[in-house]
Amino acid sequence: MAIAVYFHPESMSAAQYDDIMKRLDAAGAASPRGRLHHSTFGSPEQLMVYDIWDSPESFEKFGETLMPILGELGIDAGQPDIMPVHNIVQ
Repeated sequence: MAIAVYFHPESMSAAQYDDIMKRLDAAGAASPRGRLHHSTFGSPEQLMVYDIWDSPESFEKFGETLMPILGELGIDAGQPDIMPVHNIVQ
C-alpha cells in the first residue's frame, strides 16, 4: 500500500536541504527505489518535505541512509505524519 509522508522539521533551511540532497546523491540514494514523489516547499528558512512511497518498507529502508545524514547535520526531522494514499493523479 502506498503511503504519504509529511515532514515538518522545526527548522531546515534551503542550504541545509541542498546539503542533504548532495549527501544522498553521494550515498547513491538521491532517487531511492520505491519513492514515487518528492517535493520540498515553504520559506527558504523553514522547508517542509512531502513524499509518496510505494510501501512503508521502502520508506523505512531509505531512512537507514537519510537519518544518519540528518544527524550529521544536526537536523531534527521530528516525527513524520504517515498516511495511506487513496489516489495519485499525475
